[in-house]
Amino acid sequence: MNKNSLIRKFNKQAPIYERNTRQRRLGEWRRRLLQGVEGKVLEVAVGAGANFPFYHPDTVDVTAVDFSPEMLTRARQMASELGIRATFLERDIETLELPERSYDCVVSTLSLCGYEDPVKALNNINRWAKPGGRIYLLEHGMSTNRLLGAVQHLVNPAARRISGCHYNRDMIDIVNASELNIVKTERYWNGIIHLIWAQAT
Repeated sequence: MNKNSLIRKFNKQAPIYERNTRQRRLGEWRRRLLQGVEGKVLEVAVGAGANFPFYHPDTVDVTAVDFSPEMLTRARQMASELGIRATFLERDIETLELPERSYDCVVSTLSLCGYEDPVKALNNINRWAKPGGRIYLLEHGMSTNRLLGAVQHLVNPAARRISGCHYNRDMIDIVNASELNIVKTERYWNGIIHLIWAQAT
């Protein structure tokens, strides 16, 4: 999909993302995933700042990246309301240049579904994190339920056109194919929701 088209799709979805952020959608899973986030934090595909309520303002310094200006506008507002120290970059994660080995933690939630090359995106994350740096991923992917998985395959072309998102990716395989080391995984909601704790190499 053309990148400009994808950005337009996410710009249009920004009000929905902000509403979900304020309603703490997926809050239980975000809270569980993000308990250990501290220090110099890189959050890629920050969206409307849905993870910000689960950071401790006095222990994080966040660099927040997204290619959608509308998403970043909402994320800035959320950070301001919560007292989160954050620098915002309007960039595409797949072409982003950042200092290597710079971040204590990297956070990415609900983003691997959208990249043309998710393994490359994860390898970039590995490069930006300090050796042994902690990586926190919350993603949706193929269900462990065969019937639901078949439905995901069926609707994927339409979902991709409408939302810019792949519904049928095997997230564990994708992370395993990257340079990251998986530490722990948990799956919920018929195996669709993945919580993944990893380390940079």
